[in-house]
Amino acid sequence: MQVPLYQVKADFFRMLGHPVRIRVLELLQHGPVSVRDLLADIEIEPSSLSQQLAVLRRSGIVVSTREGSTVRYELAGTDVADLLRAARRILTELLTGQNQILAELQQADAPPRPVPTSR
Repeated sequence: MQVPLYQVKADFFRMLGHPVRIRVLELLQHGPVSVRDLLADIEIEPSSLSQQLAVLRRSGIVVSTREGSTVRYELAGTDVADLLRAARRILTELLTGQNQILAELQQADAPPRPVPTSR
């Protein structure tokens, strides 16, 4: 039995649903990065980073290359970077909308301004 496309998509987004994985992908948008540099930027235990990199590598969205004792990771293609940019645009729109609502709520809760009287 074939898995429905919506289930495959849900599994993909679940795979992305970890803060360390998202941060790794953000860092890789600018080109290959060594594990040492990833550790310096993300500040987590090496074993935790290794686990998250393994998930991303198994999914096929990142690839690794070894140069001597240095392992570098990079995005397998540009689509993930496009997805992250789209997510930023969506979040920006959502948060902008929330800021407008917050401003309206704060204005509604503000005490009424005194009405100047004419003499």
